[in-house]
Amino acid sequence: MQELVEKINAQIEFFKVNAQAQVEKGNKAAGTRARKAALELTKLMKEFRKASVEADK
Repeated sequence: MQELVEKINAQIEFFKVNAQAQVEKGNKAAGTRARKAALELTKLMKEFRKASVEADK
């Protein structure tokens, strides 16, 4: 589960960098990368929730 949390943190950082580049500089490619990162975060969060529920049983 620690590895999953590390993946989530890395993906959040990647999202923040690219979202900021889109907002501040109007970088369209960064916006695409940020959206892709958001989709990946959704998958990782669902995986985390599943692992967390299993660990609590």
